[in-house]
Amino acid sequence: MKYLIAGLGNIGSEYSNTRHNIGFMVLDALARASNISFKDTRYGFTSELKHKGRTFILLKPSTYMNLSGKAVSYWLQKEKIPIENLLVIVDDIALPLGSLRLRAGGSDGGHNGLKSIDGILETQNYSRLRFGIGGNFPKGYQVDYVLGEWDDEEKKLLPERLQKACEIVLSFGTIGIERTMNFFNKKKNGEGEQ
Repeated sequence: MKYLIAGLGNIGSEYSNTRHNIGFMVLDALARASNISFKDTRYGFTSELKHKGRTFILLKPSTYMNLSGKAVSYWLQKEKIPIENLLVIVDDIALPLGSLRLRAGGSDGGHNGLKSIDGILETQNYSRLRFGIGGNFPKGYQVDYVLGEWDDEEKKLLPERLQKACEIVLSFGTIGIERTMNFFNKKKNGEGEQ
């Protein structure tokens, strides 16, 4: 069984520690924990992770956020991975910082990366893991916020949340979307996410 795990972000050192790059950060954390590395390939940086009889193709698109769909579509076809085995990891300003919400589908929520994937795959029926980055910015400053670097308080929270996101990714591949959602999207403070 093969899975494509696409963590969205923007390439380039100026973006590496920004909130918008949390998808890259999750995959980097997973690669570090698994002692594997990424190679520069077509439309992205990829790595292959074996876990419990499954193969996870980790993809960090090099197309920039607004063209993420091109990379995702290419790797789904190249690796002959069905869309139900796709998981996309994105930042979400509508979720509190560090919240993790796994969904089997849904709207793009104004996220340009998801918008691109929806457009090229011609569907919204694929799994996505939304990583809350909070919405603590004045009106009109959304772009500055998402492309801004993590502050010191946020950085303290990240390692544990990145580890939890990695657990969700591996669970998605081993026990499936439904059971993983039931397990990880537990109620916390009346909200439906971890």
